[in-house]
Amino acid sequence: MTDFVKMRVAILGTGNIGTDLLLKVMRSPVLECRLFAGRNLASPGMTKASMLNVPVSAKGVESILDLENEISLVFDATSAEDHFKHAPLFEKAGIVAVDLTPAKIGQMCVPAVNLEQCLNLPNVNMITCGGQASIPLAYAISQANEGVEYIETVSSIASRSAGPATRINLDEYLYTTETGLSLFAQCEHTKAILNLNPAQPCVHMQTTVMAKVSKPNIEKTREKVVEMVALIKKYVPGYQLILEPIIESGRLVTMVRVDGLGDYLPKYAGNLDIINCAAVAFAEAYARRRSN
Repeated sequence: MTDFVKMRVAILGTGNIGTDLLLKVMRSPVLECRLFAGRNLASPGMTKASMLNVPVSAKGVESILDLENEISLVFDATSAEDHFKHAPLFEKAGIVAVDLTPAKIGQMCVPAVNLEQCLNLPNVNMITCGGQASIPLAYAISQANEGVEYIETVSSIASRSAGPATRINLDEYLYTTETGLSLFAQCEHTKAILNLNPAQPCVHMQTTVMAKVSKPNIEKTREKVVEMVALIKKYVPGYQLILEPIIESGRLVTMVRVDGLGDYLPKYAGNLDIINCAAVAFAEAYARRRSN
């Protein structure tokens, strides 16, 4: 049997998300970071990459397009506004784009739910951190119950884990999360709320999902939710069910906590960790599919 040749990828965006993603990619048995690209060679992310002997560039998207024959997939960790400009360039170059912004151009991807359907697409959207935490639970609830009338999710994260890009994209974050909930749970009425908690010490990410169901099947809901949590833990080890589904005030309610791996970001920043873990899970599955 021949040795597996790692798939070459690039990371666009050298902030906290991009740098944490770099460390996860470097640990992957099937991915190799060929380029870490941004705009400022003196940024902490660029400095970290250089120390790890990863090729860096301050030419941004242009540097990736210059290497189009060497790169199969790019993680875009910039902003929703920027990804609207980048997406057609990557598609023209034949580079698969994994969008970590809430631009919502490509197919929404939650690896525990629809990974297989996304592996042949040129652009996949990782939705939002709250989406990756809540949508699998909403999907499980919809699988266990008929007539889900309304779904609401509330994510609470440490204020220090919400960087400039997250704050700039708050409107897009909420809209994209709500759209994802509606799509995956087949529920017309959805709402997403994000609380930035300034408490010290910093709180870990917690996400609550509430659903209005005419005739809830609580036992089947618990079964589906537990199964879903087990699937997610395979690629997000810090994903924990802290409240099994219960009926409260006529609603189905369940809650998870997400602890980060502590690669580049603090462990309390589970909100950033979960979207990066989901992106790597997709890329690794794509690399394995491509090698067959």
